[in-house]
Amino acid sequence: MMKFFKTENQRIYEETGLCDGCWIQMIAPTTEECEKIAESLRVDIEDVQAALDEEESSRIELQDGYTLILVDIPTSEVRHEKQAYTTIPLGIILTQEVIVTVCTEDTAVLKNFVENRVKEFSTKKRLRFVYQILYRTAGNYQANLRIIDKKRTEIEERVGDSTEDVDLIELHELESTLVYFATSLRANGVVLDRLTRYKRLEQYPEDKELLDDVIVENRQAIEMTSIYRDIINGTRELMSSILDNRLNNVMKYLTSITIVMAIPTVISGIYGMNVDEKWMPFSDTPHGFLIICVLTLLICILTLLFLRKKKML
Repeated sequence: MMKFFKTENQRIYEETGLCDGCWIQMIAPTTEECEKIAESLRVDIEDVQAALDEEESSRIELQDGYTLILVDIPTSEVRHEKQAYTTIPLGIILTQEVIVTVCTEDTAVLKNFVENRVKEFSTKKRLRFVYQILYRTAGNYQANLRIIDKKRTEIEERVGDSTEDVDLIELHELESTLVYFATSLRANGVVLDRLTRYKRLEQYPEDKELLDDVIVENRQAIEMTSIYRDIINGTRELMSSILDNRLNNVMKYLTSITIVMAIPTVISGIYGMNVDEKWMPFSDTPHGFLIICVLTLLICILTLLFLRKKKML
């Protein structure tokens, strides 16, 4: 899908075709659409299609007549029948006349611009538009990181009797997401460092201030990612310890029960030996069987009290 937008009087309007000062939004474009834009703007088609490869890394390339900027943006996906987060490439092509964005999905980063929710947004101020995209990207990273931390808190609140193996799996998923975020944010930081030295398009003083804000927000997102990874790692180790301790308690109870149940087994085994009955206690005593049963029960009770005192039961 390919759409053309242009701003007039701080309002955004959809155009019918290519024009100077417009923004070309390409969402999962077809090969024909990529070829059309590449031919119209005299851009290498491989640069137009670069963002369609999920394995592409963030970078900035200066070509003849245009600049290619690739950054990773956060998005949601369904993983193991649950909502999870990942990153996908966003391609930005800057020419002297237009700006082109290429992505495999219609992400929240660009929806704000289409719905005219961004202040001082103009498709004619292309470099500022790029900085605004990157600023929104850093903000989305931070918003998703807060959601991840909220999920981690919900799991942590269940630590105890209701802890299950599925919580460990979910924590692992959250930790994996943070790894993706950390890698993408560091790569985006390299792109931002290069943009500080970018001189191809005219920059206004407020543009440089916006770029500084983007760098600060990106660094903050990196710090949040690192902190949340450490917290999740601690939570996962705590849950593992609790599950191991629960298993140890079960084994302890089973061992104690085995010890107690072994007492009547041993006594009955002794009385079941093939020896002269005159040597067996209570063999000639009235109610001898009942006496032996009572004594066995008393020994079991004393053993239980001993194990309880030693905190084994």
